[in-house]
Amino acid sequence: MSDTGARTVTRIRTLYLRTGPQTIQRDLTRAVELLKTLPTETARERAAVYMDGLSQLRSEWTLARKRRAKHR
Repeated sequence: MSDTGARTVTRIRTLYLRTGPQTIQRDLTRAVELLKTLPTETARERAAVYMDGLSQLRSEWTLARKRRAKHR
């Protein structure tokens, strides 16, 4: 993997590690933009685990927010 690809995967990983319920949509959108710039399939495969994690977090937090709203 190129240095650029490795740096991009690291940036996606950082988004994953630092995201929160308030920033998940922005962070996921940015991660998708970064994913599109990856030059190789290998780099995209390395980033996929973080992309999946971001997607799961968004789903969980969206569901939790809806449940809280329903019980108010």
